[in-house]
Amino acid sequence: MSALACCVDSAVPPPPYVFASWDSTLPAPPRTASWSTLHSSLLYRVDCWGAPYFTVNSTGNVSVRPYGVKTLPHQEIDLLKVVKKASEPKSSGGLGLQFPLVVRFPDVLKNRLESLQSSFDYAIQSQGYESHYQGVFPVKCNQDRFVVEDIVNFGSGFRFGLEAGSKPELLLAMSCLCNGSRDALLVCNGFKDMEYISLALVARKLHLNSVIVLEQEEELDTVIIASKKLGIRPVIGMRAKLRTKHSGHFGSTSGEKGKFGLTTTQVLRVVKKLQEHEMLDCLQLLHFHIGSQIPDTSLLSAAVSEAAQVYSELLRLGASMKIIDIGGGLGIDYDGSKSVDSEISVGYTLQQYAAAVVQAVRVVCDSKRIKHPIICSESGRAIVSHHSILVFEAFSANHVRSPQIAPHELQYFLGNLTDDLRSEYENLSAAAFHGEFDKCLIHAEQLKQRCVDQFKEGCLGIEQLAAADGLCELLSKAMGVSDAVATYHVNLSIFTSIPDFWAIGQLFPIIPIHRLDAKPTVRGILSDLTCDSDGKINKFIGGESSLPLHELGGSDGGSYYLGMFLGGAYEEAIGGLHNLFGGPSVVRVVQSDGPQSFAVISALPGACCSDVLRVMQYEPQLMHQTLKHRLEECSENNDYDSAIANGIACCFNKMPYLTSADSCSLTAAISGVCVGNNNGYFDFSDDGFESSSGDAANEEQWSAFCIA
Repeated sequence: MSALACCVDSAVPPPPYVFASWDSTLPAPPRTASWSTLHSSLLYRVDCWGAPYFTVNSTGNVSVRPYGVKTLPHQEIDLLKVVKKASEPKSSGGLGLQFPLVVRFPDVLKNRLESLQSSFDYAIQSQGYESHYQGVFPVKCNQDRFVVEDIVNFGSGFRFGLEAGSKPELLLAMSCLCNGSRDALLVCNGFKDMEYISLALVARKLHLNSVIVLEQEEELDTVIIASKKLGIRPVIGMRAKLRTKHSGHFGSTSGEKGKFGLTTTQVLRVVKKLQEHEMLDCLQLLHFHIGSQIPDTSLLSAAVSEAAQVYSELLRLGASMKIIDIGGGLGIDYDGSKSVDSEISVGYTLQQYAAAVVQAVRVVCDSKRIKHPIICSESGRAIVSHHSILVFEAFSANHVRSPQIAPHELQYFLGNLTDDLRSEYENLSAAAFHGEFDKCLIHAEQLKQRCVDQFKEGCLGIEQLAAADGLCELLSKAMGVSDAVATYHVNLSIFTSIPDFWAIGQLFPIIPIHRLDAKPTVRGILSDLTCDSDGKINKFIGGESSLPLHELGGSDGGSYYLGMFLGGAYEEAIGGLHNLFGGPSVVRVVQSDGPQSFAVISALPGACCSDVLRVMQYEPQLMHQTLKHRLEECSENNDYDSAIANGIACCFNKMPYLTSADSCSLTAAISGVCVGNNNGYFDFSDDGFESSSGDAANEEQWSAFCIA
């Protein structure tokens, strides 16, 4: 009798060999060797996408190398230790922050900035380029105050500036650059009205090096009018629409049909109008952008060469050109494949990128015998992506367990079948006896569907339907066609913290941050807290539709932490409030010479329920009063009412994400203790919500919560 017949007729698990193909996609070590951290590093490609900042240490945890290749062994930071410090209760020496958690490493940010600068410095020196590189950070990539201030501080020694694309971004850039280099550029992009342009002009009054980049031809009229009214002479740039086009998803802003920029005809009209107003000397910068994630240096060189030709023509026409701004596009290798054919990878290094840019500009300028311009880039993604890690917890899992159906269950099932169902079962049994796999699958599916139909008609009980499901799943498992992918439920909102995955299918490296000295035995997808079918991650780097994971539960109290890496650009800025899940908690960590190798320099709790409700125009204080009054109407126990009212107040001031049972505000309130994590912002009193720490608390609340 075949193994399949055994499953059908005896309803016992099949012999072990029928499961041989399961888990075949996980790389197995030699039978004589145990699983090691090296296997995990290879499995998750950590050394490919993570170098030089992330690695797997000897204890099986992810380590951060804050200084890249220059990091010494004792300077590595164990990410799990940081997470425990941030999340453990204050009574245990922790910071009491709730998940999800963003961990920022300013040292990594500084290293990225310095690496970009040194790459251009080397290319300029080695090629005999007769000007310098002077980059700007586009704040749209991450508007967080600490991030922007760090960039201005770290980059002040080499005149690193900022780029703004809206009025609030311009205001924050102006404020931050007051503490930066006076030579740092403030590039003003985006659509502009009179107020935007006036702000940019006032920046020059403050001795900030602002450049108004014309995205639309009509903006020039506003610049001229504002300049005359304010009595401030502008420095003007223009964005050119190049013919060189990036063909990928991120190239939609390039080419003649791009959203921004001027055509050659418009460029000539702008030059003519500036001549008429005796302002042609104000035109000093040429800007272009062919899209993010430029895949290879050949496309980059073609675009830069074309732009350099436009630059030289503007010089010939009489403009006082000084700067060529190559825009963004410096890509990130999210999957470590170093592929030019992938939208999540790039086929070059920082050094190769810089060398290609410098060479393209130099060759054109030398051929035209013109002075080499200052080279500017707006490389946001490449600067901030690595320094930020999103850590979240898997709290439960739906595993695909080995199906079992007892003989008495099978007999009950058979004894209540109608004639047509019994006939279908006999066909299935015969196919199983002869080992006819294809027929087995057909008959099993037909049997299952007819059972479902009869259940809907009320002719079949739920026990029989469950027995049919179990039998069909057992057959699928025996034939190796069962879906063995589990669903891990994570304490996270994808729409808030990883919006690009939902919106454009952007993939990020996601791996467990610990237990990497043990072999993952499960393949799973990740499902978030939102009530939305799109709230799941079922695509991963490497073309995988599931992720190797460990069984939940372990030596560290059952907590299982996952990290999303390379997500420091855009994700926090564009995250939404689906189901009113707000932003994550944030800690900033620097390397130190202490016993833990790190120090937490700031910690901000994530948005609480009151915060997200206010965004939607609710007033938590009034809401609480309404609930308190209803409670008084519906109950006769004043002490009980008071405790419940206090518990509700604590609920308003906690993050929307899941917490452990012992931190429930309402049950704790009934016990006479309110354990709500109010983050130092509000306490409940008879008068409603009151600030518990004055203006400082309000400032912290503002900085902790940002909505795109």
